[in-house]
Amino acid sequence: MNFQHLAYWQEKAKNLAIETRLFINGEYCAAADNTTFETIDPAAQQTLAQVARGKKADVERAVKAARQAFDNGDWSQASPAQRKAILTRFADLMEAHREELALLETLDTGKPIRHSLRDDIPGAARAIRWYAEALDKVYGEVAPTGSNELAMIVREPIGVIAAVVPWNFPLLLACWKLGPALAAGNSVILKPSEKSPLTALRLAGLAKEAGLPDGVLNVVSGFGHEAGQALALHPDVEVITFTGSTRTGKQLLKDAGDSNMKRVWLEAGGKSANIVFADCRICNKRFAPPPAASSTTRDRCASPGPSAARGEHR
Repeated sequence: MNFQHLAYWQEKAKNLAIETRLFINGEYCAAADNTTFETIDPAAQQTLAQVARGKKADVERAVKAARQAFDNGDWSQASPAQRKAILTRFADLMEAHREELALLETLDTGKPIRHSLRDDIPGAARAIRWYAEALDKVYGEVAPTGSNELAMIVREPIGVIAAVVPWNFPLLLACWKLGPALAAGNSVILKPSEKSPLTALRLAGLAKEAGLPDGVLNVVSGFGHEAGQALALHPDVEVITFTGSTRTGKQLLKDAGDSNMKRVWLEAGGKSANIVFADCRICNKRFAPPPAASSTTRDRCASPGPSAARGEHR
């Protein structure tokens, strides 16, 4: 991969158009009360933009749009070939806008542009493409019955899904959730972290350009105790999928139980210890932790935690 010089990216950053509005029912719009919050470039400690602060009223609009889109069947009842074609175009557009998305990701999270270009954007596009290719390979089943009976098991979309993603890999994790949810025919409300909402907002525009029907994908930027909790408590949301802290995951489980017993899928945080044994071959007899130990300033679930060496490596 050809990585451009720093000056190239600095010049592109000057001319970068940043979308800061919510995306509901196929349109960008301000928050209902016109409030915003500040998103910051953590590398430069400078304000990037004032982003729409979605709250309960905005979640209500998004859920209503998602439910109507699901019920009218333009997406939920579309053929696998139709959904596959649109999701494939979606992945194509992500790749075509690779530099723009990578720059937004880098400015919003502080990670090196090299990482965004090499890992985040290609990985996000691959996730959408993988599920686009897989969606027509999910089959129903025929249950064993008597000779005069027929029992069939059919897989159908569940309805409205809320997807809440963290700050460290906002685009990649969003696509890990969007890929299977959209491929199955569901409508989705995506709630990005308030610390890195920009790529999710841009992603919604690309999805519309790809042909995704209005209301199928909505993006509500905002804070967890406002937009996130409103989604968890909403009775018309069937599933909430969350990646983030264990504490927030526990709260989402409670909110889901207090509302409509919605399904909850959690990927809570964690750390993994390293143990280096005496027979491990290490260059220069010095233990060097893998790149994951320091990538994203170790704010990632895959980052190794405490390291211990045994024997001669101590």
